[in-house]
Amino acid sequence: MNMISLFFFLSLFSQVRPEPILTVNPKTLSKSGDSVHIQWSGIESPSKLDWLGLYSPPDSPHDNFIGYKFLSSSSSTWESGAGSISLPLTSLRSNYSFRIFRWTESEVNPEIHDQDHNPLPGTKHLLAESETVGFELGRGPEQIHLALTGREGEMRVMFVAEDPEERQVRYGEKEGEWEGDVAVARVGRYEREDMCHAPANESVGWRDPGWIFDAVMSGLKGGVKYYYQVGSESKGWSTTRSFVSWDKSSNETIAFLFGDMGTATPYLTFSRTQDESISTIKWILRDLEALGDKPTFISHIGDISYARGYSWLWDEFFNLIEPVASKVPYHVCIGNHEYDWPSQPWKPDWANSIYGTDGGGECGVPYSLRFNMPGNSSEPTGTRAPATRNLYYSFDMGPVHFVYMSTETDFLPGSSQYDFLKHDLESVDRMKTPFVVVQGHRPMYTTSFESRDAPLREKMLEHLEPLFVKNNVNLALWGHVHRYERFCPLKNFTCGSMGQKGKDWEALPVHVVIGMAGQDWQPTWEPRPDHPHDPVYPQPKRSLYRTGEFGYTRLIATKEKLTLSFVGNHDGEVHDMVEILASGQVLNGGDDNNGKVGAVHKVDDVTRYSFSHTLWGGSVLVLGGFVGYVLGFVSHARRQIATERSWTSLKTEER
Repeated sequence: MNMISLFFFLSLFSQVRPEPILTVNPKTLSKSGDSVHIQWSGIESPSKLDWLGLYSPPDSPHDNFIGYKFLSSSSSTWESGAGSISLPLTSLRSNYSFRIFRWTESEVNPEIHDQDHNPLPGTKHLLAESETVGFELGRGPEQIHLALTGREGEMRVMFVAEDPEERQVRYGEKEGEWEGDVAVARVGRYEREDMCHAPANESVGWRDPGWIFDAVMSGLKGGVKYYYQVGSESKGWSTTRSFVSWDKSSNETIAFLFGDMGTATPYLTFSRTQDESISTIKWILRDLEALGDKPTFISHIGDISYARGYSWLWDEFFNLIEPVASKVPYHVCIGNHEYDWPSQPWKPDWANSIYGTDGGGECGVPYSLRFNMPGNSSEPTGTRAPATRNLYYSFDMGPVHFVYMSTETDFLPGSSQYDFLKHDLESVDRMKTPFVVVQGHRPMYTTSFESRDAPLREKMLEHLEPLFVKNNVNLALWGHVHRYERFCPLKNFTCGSMGQKGKDWEALPVHVVIGMAGQDWQPTWEPRPDHPHDPVYPQPKRSLYRTGEFGYTRLIATKEKLTLSFVGNHDGEVHDMVEILASGQVLNGGDDNNGKVGAVHKVDDVTRYSFSHTLWGGSVLVLGGFVGYVLGFVSHARRQIATERSWTSLKTEER
């Protein structure tokens, strides 16, 4: 070879650039929540907009990703063209793969955006693709959650598996000693064709939901701790879980109640997710551990997962709640983000501005099949989709009668729901259950600027409030507004006397909005007439305590007194409390508090806890230059600034 040829060869060789490499380890995970380590190298001229996509199934089209991460916000070494990240994965009953794309500023298309109207990353330039990552076979079912059946001596358990082969639940009073107590689970599922609208019925939103199993453990003794496993010999058993059975004779009720929680994801996706849900579950788990072997349950009153047509978010939600929902019954009622779609059956003229596309085309199907609440309420969808279930029901727990209703389906006189509510409230045995708590999603009362829902509230005030007042409902709990707000004992916007300072008192419902468990879209408070951008000050007299803080409520009741406490996620402490006697008299938190609005009395020892905590707070979206905007639009940027900010982002239209 002469010198000219050698020089030409070396010059050509020097121009050959290494291909980007994307590796994953391990290739097989043992269960949902385990992390995969993703490593890349050889990215030439790295850009702030280079991004990593998550795909399941692994052969999904480029634009049908599960989620994405920008390399520049994932690894401190990204500018070198190499880096790594660890991501926990939830099993979607199919393998995952990962892809790296280059996305340039000139390719940003504002018309292709997520539900917050932020541009979605482009897929034109694929740089690298990984091998697949899967989950071990034979590990047993996942997404385990309990529910009361409404019948003494029973507990329902539901779970998800990858095929319809028979699964069971085996249970007993001693761990590992099942003594022949086995129940076969019935199995069902829903299909893409059951969805009513986009994105739920499109390839971008649909993923196989797996097979949903439903079994009932029976013959349970009251107030006894039971151990259980779900699965089968051929497909594997879950790890052992435990619960304390419903004790019908108990004179105490403990419950944790909230609305609008949603779920968190370790990636960005088409829909905003709710980081604060992690803190809510964390503090409730702390409370459950402190309670020990006392029966309790959780009540989630609408806007459950915020999947809104992106089906894998249901999997993420059940993975999030499983640590608590496999220990105690997890009860729900339907919200707008589980149900509403353009052609829903009940949509009177006055509700045209209320019921829209908030359900993402799910039309209540995942909600109806993934949960099974007491009673047999249902409404046809008017499509091939199965009837919508879990709409209204009730049960007794100790000295409290709990009632659940649907604000998304017909509740007016003449409807089956109205007939149920009327008969149920009129039939309560107040000697047995001196307290009545009604729960639904959209509130009857709120001082937020909820103008869109005004016609609905008018109908609730006209037709439901008289039922509540006549039948001495003690508490009415609502979600939808992502704040905590407690009202005085109330009728027709007027506070009733609480019998202090020698005054007569009247038993009126205390309305409390508890939609503060996770979703961070916040409405503005009712504005001043002369200053439309500023809230009414001081707040209306009927609103005794209100805050934009995230958290949940804790209910503790005996035959004599019911106490509802608001626990803030920022510190896990009680920040508001109301006490109600069995007679219906409200002891604190009203106009008789010596001029102190929303006064909080001494907190009982049972509600005191002091635990260390980690806070993922709300934040604001900070916009900088163009690239800063594209990177900063992701709502999960609040994770980076949560430690520096305690603000809450605002949105006035969607709930």
